[in-house]
Formats: sequence, structure tokens, C-alpha cells
Amino acid sequence: MDIHETIKDIKGQFRLFMNGVASQSMREKGLEYKLNFGIELPRLKEIAACYEKNHEVAQTLWKENIRECKILAGMLQPVDTFYPEIADIWVEDMRYPEIVELTCMTLFQHLPYASDKSFEWMADEREYVQLCGFMLMARLLMNGNLLVERSEAEFLDQAIATLQSEGILTQKAAATALKKFALQSRENSKKLNRLLAPLAKSDKEKVAFWVEDIKLETESWR
Repeated sequence: MDIHETIKDIKGQFRLFMNGVASQSMREKGLEYKLNFGIELPRLKEIAACYEKNHEVAQTLWKENIRECKILAGMLQPVDTFYPEIADIWVEDMRYPEIVELTCMTLFQHLPYASDKSFEWMADEREYVQLCGFMLMARLLMNGNLLVERSEAEFLDQAIATLQSEGILTQKAAATALKKFALQSRENSKKLNRLLAPLAKSDKEKVAFWVEDIKLETESWR
């Protein structure tokens, strides 16, 4: 099949497995796609497994304002042809946390330049770019990637500053990344707890909440 036939075939699969109830629920929660078939992730993985990874197909899918197309794009994009400038274009086009999370899981964490991009995006002022940076960092830390001293300091400074920001999505993502860092070792956990101690009594309720949440989840290392 050529690219257009493949895309047509994929969309046919979407129609076959459409979940109207889930689609309606997502719309009610504010997910305003041109089309949303409401298909669950396990089914989307099954659909993706039926096709070979293909750069042109993935890029065409990503350009569609269709939830399932964007999710499948990350699954079908080959790593070796996904250059840093394309990654930036994709991140700038992200509008929903689900797409950020799934694209980090299926594609971004496997990129050879994933760490560099995670630092670049974490420092960005745009909410969804920063969100992607922290979600990607959380993935890398969970996979056992260790930060050198300079990178570790940069990450901790950025994440703790974000905990004190006003963005709920980025606060949560920063907290998740900090948890993954702390769970790597007892030393990391102790270091993080020392840095978070001054924030435990913050007059910002959300900040104090996230500090306590991180401590509770990482207390096994203390």
C-alpha cells in the first residue's frame, strides 16, 4: 500500500473500533479534536502492530487533528528519521496531556537526543513544551538514566522552581519527575528532601501538597 492507502486503511480500523461513550466523555472534559473515536490504548497498540513503522505515514498522521491519528503517529514513527527539529514541531503542536504522555512513552524516550531535549523543553516558558520536558525526564529517570552533577543541579533547580509556579499541569509533571529522581537511590532521596524542606510550610497550599506527596511516595528510601 502507498501512504494514502495506508492512512485510509488505518482510519478504517478506527471506525471499526470506535467507542462512542468514551469519545463523548472526552469531549465533555474539553478534548476538542476534529474527530475523536474514543479508542482505548491497548486497542490502538494492536492497530499499530499491524503496520510497519514509516516516517511518511507517521508525519501524515500527526498533521491530522484526530486523537487516534496523533497517538498512532508516535507508535509508527521510526526513531532514526525523527530529527530534533521535527520533535520541536510536534511538541509545539501538542494541546492535551494525554498526547504529551503517550508520545513521550512511545517515541520521545527512545530518541538518542532525548535527554538534551528534555532539559531544553523543561526550561521553556510555554506550558505544554515544559510539560513535555518534565514528562520525558520522568521517563528517562524511571528507565535508570543517571544525571551527572551539573545536569542534576539544573534539573532540581528547574523542577523545584516549577513546583512553586502556578501551572497545575507542570507542577504535577515536575513532582512526578522529582519522585523518579528520588527513587533512583537513597542518596537522591535525602538530597531532594533537604531541598524540599523549606517548602513544606509554604503558604501556597498546592506547593505544600506536592512536597508532602513527594515525601510520602519516596519515604521508603529515607
